[in-house]
Amino acid sequence: MSTAPEIASATAAVPAPRPGRPAGTALPAAGAAHPAVGAATALLDAYTPGARFLATPTRTLLSDGPAREVPHGEAPLSERVADTLAAARRDGQPRPVVIGAVPFDQSAPAALAVPEFVQDGPPLANDPLIALPADLPTAATWQVRPVPEPEVYGAGVAAVVERMWRGEFSKVVLARTLELTADAPLDLPVMLQRLARRDPSGYTFALPTGVEADGAVRTGEGRTLLGASPELLVSRRGNKVVANPLAGSTPRSEDLAEDVRRAAALLASAKDLHEHAVVVDAVHGALAPYCTALDVPAKPTLIRTATMWHLSTTVTGTLPEEGAASALELASALHPTPAVCGTPTLTARQVIAETEPFDRGFFTGMIGWGDADGDGEWVVTIRCAEAEERMLRLYAGAGVVAASEPEAETAETGAKFRTFLHAVGADEGSRG
Repeated sequence: MSTAPEIASATAAVPAPRPGRPAGTALPAAGAAHPAVGAATALLDAYTPGARFLATPTRTLLSDGPAREVPHGEAPLSERVADTLAAARRDGQPRPVVIGAVPFDQSAPAALAVPEFVQDGPPLANDPLIALPADLPTAATWQVRPVPEPEVYGAGVAAVVERMWRGEFSKVVLARTLELTADAPLDLPVMLQRLARRDPSGYTFALPTGVEADGAVRTGEGRTLLGASPELLVSRRGNKVVANPLAGSTPRSEDLAEDVRRAAALLASAKDLHEHAVVVDAVHGALAPYCTALDVPAKPTLIRTATMWHLSTTVTGTLPEEGAASALELASALHPTPAVCGTPTLTARQVIAETEPFDRGFFTGMIGWGDADGDGEWVVTIRCAEAEERMLRLYAGAGVVAASEPEAETAETGAKFRTFLHAVGADEGSRG
């Protein structure tokens, strides 16, 4: 993936972990030669609750100072963000950047802000210190409550499959949650460390999402969205666009031979290949009106995380030289893809509302960053949890098609939960 443009250009030394780091210190742009080992992991170490942290394959961002919130309103989100960035630039910020999260329901308030200070470092994966082990999570007793219970989730999958065989729709992504309650305050910095060090090549984030009724974010308090997503929705650098839809997946195995067998089986699975093709076609159709050229590979490849294998296709495009859409505008046109919602989209949304006994909130929305020139990276919000005081709510979903089996989809969501359960030292079977 291309290196994104510069966000901040100060040349201060790498910040030390808190306390003692001066607010507003900035690092050279991601991708630039940097003499200091530890430039990216220093930002990871400096994270504290209430700050905005985002690590991508192109850069590592941290902001914990004053921020200008993007207001909620009737205008399209990309316009409100562009206006907020323009106002920041008029007020003297030379390279303002928006960072934050957008919910699954784009009509709901987003948690986006333009910080006054942004520290910008190289990718975590390029920092040798990311290979060092993370601290163990604080010993805690967890109470774990599935919502819904696995058996109820499986019954929901079966009911949806039956409706598909009647021809009502072709795909729906059904999610379930785990509510974890600890006997001690949550240690968000340790959780973030464990997420980042387990999959440093992915997209790791910790973002404040405590949203008031008027759409303002309570910086430093309320809820925090954190996770490690493998899926790029779309990025833009200049007139170059990249999207990387993932659909079709299988849990990994600790046994090497079995792990390879599962990967090969996924790549040959008619059910998963069909599910993947539906998503790729939707991405192609959404980007085509904005691009002068699009390259869509004929067959998917495989990518892996610590817990899952995924079918993956990298779609690349070229925007016109004049009047090109911003990264966020492209992301809004793509969201939600069939990979997180289903098809047809409106029908899938209705089925989700009827079947899932919770509000998705920011799960299966998008997180990312964008600048005043329209460049940026927006990521599908999966492998995530919302944290508040002593409680975590974990989310995981599975794509349901006519060939789906309730037991397999329940097992897939269980495997996806493992990313976060590992980070907190809990397991799905715990009850305290």
